Amino acid sequence: METTSIRVNAITRNWYIVDADGQILGRLASEVAQIIRGKQKPFFTPHMDMGDFVVVINAEKVKVTGNKERDKSYFRHSGYPGGVTQINLRKVRENFPERIITNAVKGMLPHNRLGSKLLTHLKVYSGELHPHAAQQPQTITF
Repeated sequence: METTSIRVNAITRNWYIVDADGQILGRLASEVAQIIRGKQKPFFTPHMDMGDFVVVINAEKVKVTGNKERDKSYFRHSGYPGGVTQINLRKVRENFPERIITNAVKGMLPHNRLGSKLLTHLKVYSGELHPHAAQQPQTITF
């Protein structure tokens, strides 16, 4: 039995659109990460960028379970002593609702150069409008 490896020029990329209105954050991020990674394709190769593009709309309407709205915090460090900043989910939702989904999907992708490249296939918007209508994205519901 021989292993077949797909060539870069044989990879086809599709565009999908996902409505985050009423979706649970972790479940949505998991499905989106698998599409971006390309795991649904028959010739999935772990070390290659085989995934599709995903446009997420209504990012501010994503749901979280339990008390995560006030308890979940995002950690940042400036690199200087005492430079720790922690912001809870409620503040992030008010100021930058796109970052909630972006950070959740980023944590589910590989933590290397491939993961950074795959994250560029994710387009997140806080409202209904998006500039990717020319790509004719297919609607996906989870």
